[in-house]
Amino acid sequence: MSVRVVTKNLFGRASFAGATAIVGALLLSGCVGSFTGGESESKYINRSASETEIASSAPSALPIIASECPEIKIRPGGESFAIYSKGRSGDPKGLRYQAVIDKQSRNCIVSNGLITVKMGVVGRLLAGPQAGSGAVDVPLRFAVERDEMAVFSEKYNIPITITPPNQGEEFVKVVENVAIPYVGGEQITIWVGFDPKG
Repeated sequence: MSVRVVTKNLFGRASFAGATAIVGALLLSGCVGSFTGGESESKYINRSASETEIASSAPSALPIIASECPEIKIRPGGESFAIYSKGRSGDPKGLRYQAVIDKQSRNCIVSNGLITVKMGVVGRLLAGPQAGSGAVDVPLRFAVERDEMAVFSEKYNIPITITPPNQGEEFVKVVENVAIPYVGGEQITIWVGFDPKG
């Protein structure tokens, strides 16, 4: 079996180290936050490509049909995620935290009938005027679409703690070994974004 390693936009954990965390004043508050950001309803449910999908694609595929990784994009509406104090949604002075994605990348191994993807993001959680103490869960979803149908979708809640006097904290999430069936000619896109309601 022939195997091709595609290295365009290759990333590793070390490449994420350059992002910096800035913004916001750190003040203590006991308020419970409300979640906003992303689409009002998730477009994806948690799922992975089935064994049947993988098995049906593999026999007829050639090892060289994919010359590079699928494009990775930030899901529209999922670029940022904000937590407000209770009853103050949308009020800048009521902001507790805001998370943003700084960069995203992926690499692939292409073999008979499969593209095996490693994908990741680096982002920041920033403290707002009403920031409190303790960990904050940042809801991040990775999804892969093949011809506009999700063949992989998984949400990850990433706990992040901002320790004073820091005003922000960097986070990194990497997802590995996602196998995508590929025969040839399909349109494949990798999506990532915050998904608080999915």
